[in-house]
Amino acid sequence: MNLREGLKNTQRVVFKVGTSSLTYPNGRLNINKIDILVRVIADLKNRGMDVVLVSSGAIGVGVGKLGLGEKPKDMPGKQAAAAVGQCELMYLYDKLFSEYGHVTGQVLLTKDAIEHDDRRTNAHNTFKKLLEMGVVPIVNENDAVSTEEIEFGDNDTLSAYVATLCDAELLVILTDIDGLYNKNPREFTDAQLISQVEEITDDILALGGSAGSSRGTGGMITKLYAARIASKAGIKTVVCSADEPKDIYRIFEEEEFGTIFR
Repeated sequence: MNLREGLKNTQRVVFKVGTSSLTYPNGRLNINKIDILVRVIADLKNRGMDVVLVSSGAIGVGVGKLGLGEKPKDMPGKQAAAAVGQCELMYLYDKLFSEYGHVTGQVLLTKDAIEHDDRRTNAHNTFKKLLEMGVVPIVNENDAVSTEEIEFGDNDTLSAYVATLCDAELLVILTDIDGLYNKNPREFTDAQLISQVEEITDDILALGGSAGSSRGTGGMITKLYAARIASKAGIKTVVCSADEPKDIYRIFEEEEFGTIFR
């Protein structure tokens, strides 16, 4: 069965983009890449899609803006960097989306918004209303007050929960690798990309490894956990490269791009 069949008819999609896809190695924002990403999302909005963007990067951007050189090791330092970086990140998103005629709204979540029924309902209603108004919700964990980022897995897991809150049909996780391989492509030249995954078994999870990039906290394993959460809610997931944001169009042209999970 071709899991990509029907993707061209997607009406509601959640995109997740990680820190390493938004910044240069020095932590500064890659403005050109963000601009192209925003342009693609704005164009998908113009087609009639509802789009939610889960964006990491607050801590990394804060580190760059503060000139710290590396991510703080202590929690208050990370939270301070996040407070500075989130302002910069939202300013840029709001500026770029407005240039393409779209309004953004910031949604900062903590884990209790997922775990408590009343807060989960409130979050669901907020997303519903924002999307009805044509807004592009920009979502991040509330890093300035939350200490649970590692549990969320650099927003990978959060993005899956957001997809369920939004009643999305598709979750797209944009990352610094082409998708899931049958072995680590950074170590083995003969590694092969797995085009589609019917079920996330223990064997599939074993392919995920554990290492993230120096600027992010996730890795392929957190993306697999996210895909499993989405799968249980009946949501397809695509994990693909963020190197060329225009390649996002290939997903909705039902081309083989990245790895798709049932």
